[in-house]
Amino acid sequence: MKAIQYTAFGKSDVLELKQVEKPVMKNDEVLIKVKATTVNPLDMKIRSGNMQKMMPVQLPFIPGSDAAGIVEAVGVNVKRIKPGDEVFGSTFGGTYAEFVVINENSVAVKTPGVSFNEAAALAVPVGTAYSVLIEKGELKSGQKILIHGAAGAVGSMMVQMAKALGAYVIATASGAGTSLVKEFGADELIDYKTQDFTKLVKDIDFVADTVGGETQSRSFEVLKKGGKLISIVMPPSEELAKKHEVAAQCISSAPSHKKLEYGLQLVQQGKAKASVSKVFPLEDAAQAQDMVAAGGVNGKVVLEVF
Repeated sequence: MKAIQYTAFGKSDVLELKQVEKPVMKNDEVLIKVKATTVNPLDMKIRSGNMQKMMPVQLPFIPGSDAAGIVEAVGVNVKRIKPGDEVFGSTFGGTYAEFVVINENSVAVKTPGVSFNEAAALAVPVGTAYSVLIEKGELKSGQKILIHGAAGAVGSMMVQMAKALGAYVIATASGAGTSLVKEFGADELIDYKTQDFTKLVKDIDFVADTVGGETQSRSFEVLKKGGKLISIVMPPSEELAKKHEVAAQCISSAPSHKKLEYGLQLVQQGKAKASVSKVFPLEDAAQAQDMVAAGGVNGKVVLEVF
């Protein structure tokens, strides 16, 4: 099969299109003929080699965290999924390829109204948003949430999911992202390039942070006592959390078919939709990664596999 892989860490020029062996399926896995995958910021972090202590990978490595496609075969223990099903799911590595194996528990059957590109674009954002807002954050109807980086793929899904949960959503974005965030239903919008969010909001129940850095540190100022800050990019300051009497943590999202099915249900109900920014053929993975690495991308960059 064809796949994008690299044999050394470095810049995007280490990515090469290769002919490699099909992955070997285990008893609890499904073999998927990939139609689409996406570029995630984690892909570049791993490619750089800077994640080797935290998330070590063995070279040669095929990147990619999500996939949508058609099930080619299933392991003997697989019960929910059958060959021929159109599915989407997430895993760690291996999706920049014609075929990938994913644990059954991390795969959901997509609906006919959702394209492969859209399904691939939903997988990681839905799983992450669910983990932040529902699993860890326990966001309640009527609560006031501030979402940083709301025009990104994960941020925009958080806006839509928070609205579906009945929260009052305040979102930060800039440029073309502002109109996108409005389209996704944010109650208030802050242009972080021209406005200071700390002067515009207060008594926030929940801050969802996809940005980190100074934005995260200053977010403690707008939280009410007993509020929550959950980040997906960097551990929050324990000192600031104690000072402001709030709970703060950094989380990573474990894949789950239940999370994917929840997101798909929101799409079917018209409460959410995938955000696809640009589509590249798999062969142009290096160009696609460079685009995401440059920043300012609103929505997902998709790699189509033919």
